[in-house]
Amino acid sequence: MIILMSFDGKTFEVDEAMALELETIKHMIEDDWANNTIPVANVTGKILAKVIEYCKCHVEVSKVEDKIAKEDLKSFDAKFVKVEQGTLFESHAVADMIKEKTPEEIYKTFNIENDFTPEEEEKIKRENAWAG
Repeated sequence: MIILMSFDGKTFEVDEAMALELETIKHMIEDDWANNTIPVANVTGKILAKVIEYCKCHVEVSKVEDKIAKEDLKSFDAKFVKVEQGTLFESHAVADMIKEKTPEEIYKTFNIENDFTPEEEEKIKRENAWAG
């Protein structure tokens, strides 16, 4: 089990398989994080709880080849985005903060240390060329 801690101090215990779905967390785990508590900077407990809920559902459905489960997932996604305005605005605000920014600009905005080697960065860029 992995413990994720929001910047406002709320902690969430999650299965490692689910935590690996979150790229930033995955890299921290792969870098052999010193303990099982991983800080998630600039994310409130309220938003982190929503992210975890979303990932858990998607991880569970990805394990099965059931058409009904896949359709249920579409329904879940449609309902999931119907949140109170404050949550939506907070999520939207974060999206606006990273929109059209380079990875370097995002690192600076959120005070994230880039610990990737140039080779790792190049690999990530190749694997995600569709996003660029």
